[in-house]
Amino acid sequence: MGAAIGAYDSGLTDAEYDACTRAVLAAIEAQIDRWLQDDVVDIDGARTGGLLELTLPDRSKLVVNTQPPLHEIWLAARRGGFHFRHASGRWLDTKSGEEFWSLLSACASEQAGRTLRFEPPAS
Repeated sequence: MGAAIGAYDSGLTDAEYDACTRAVLAAIEAQIDRWLQDDVVDIDGARTGGLLELTLPDRSKLVVNTQPPLHEIWLAARRGGFHFRHASGRWLDTKSGEEFWSLLSACASEQAGRTLRFEPPAS
């Protein structure tokens, strides 16, 4: 874990934020599709605009939601809610400094009862 990320300018224009968050959501959806295809885990993904709701086998949910006015990505999971801001090419939690992909993977693994790893989109 790193230092907490407080209020600051993300360094992204609105268009860059849009492109980054579209890539994040697409990468999550692509990973879910691969897991379904390879019969790893049955996660249902439902996307509406900038909100992606993942339903895990035990019917628990993970919600990834973009917040354009704040230039943030939010994650809701059993273990809590998290807000991420873009810094140095990574999405970092505004309180703990934890990286988005690491925390998403940990939450998904906890709720699925098996190790799952999400990867950031290729740059």
